[in-house]
Amino acid sequence: MSENSLAIRKFSDLANPTRFLALADRLLPWLAGLTALFFAVGLWLSFATEGDYQQGETVRIMYVHVPAAWLSMMCYSVMALAALGTLVWRHPLADVSSRAAAPIGACFTFLALVTGSLWGKPMWGTWWVWDARLTSELILFFLYLGFLALQAAIEDPKRADRAGAVLALVGVVNVPIIYFSVKWWNTLHQGASISMTKSPSMAATMLWGMLLMALAFWMYSIAVALSRVRNIILERERHADWVRQVLVEKA
Repeated sequence: MSENSLAIRKFSDLANPTRFLALADRLLPWLAGLTALFFAVGLWLSFATEGDYQQGETVRIMYVHVPAAWLSMMCYSVMALAALGTLVWRHPLADVSSRAAAPIGACFTFLALVTGSLWGKPMWGTWWVWDARLTSELILFFLYLGFLALQAAIEDPKRADRAGAVLALVGVVNVPIIYFSVKWWNTLHQGASISMTKSPSMAATMLWGMLLMALAFWMYSIAVALSRVRNIILERERHADWVRQVLVEKA
């Protein structure tokens, strides 16, 4: 059996809810521990480094704002991939993954908007401007809210999942717009400080602090998403015999 076939088979095995729950139970303690570790070291570096020579102490908002903005786009990208799983491959975990990721992404998008406003006030002299990057990020927040409202408005779970999948696929076009907006238009928002083609435009200690905070956000997001998927599965299958067996084993 080829490596690709083996990977596909392992992914398909996760459609079995008992196997997924067992995997989630094993991963959650490790993810929680990594989240705490990365947050502790990342926050220490965030406050231990000196302020920027231009932005002063306000640059410390970067350690929360940038990871939150990254995760806001990543969560929606995950929802779009899950939407393909719902509409094309009919994978049982796809729709559950979208439901789990949506509120997490909405929270990170809201956090990115709030911290961006706090950062923008001393830098630009205003809390908000209709800048291309800010506006497209706000649209992303509305897409998250629209997804959550649509899922809540439709009583039939299967119809709600299909409708949410269509919205996720339509809205994903906004993600590259957010990312490339500073290149496509003349915006107030600064360009990326980290690039795959150029060396970072910040001090090494600041870079490490931001990367560790980003890893902390990642570990937290994965842990919360797994926990939410686990709870959604248990709620949907609460009348099944295997759920009662799982709960009895944990009691």
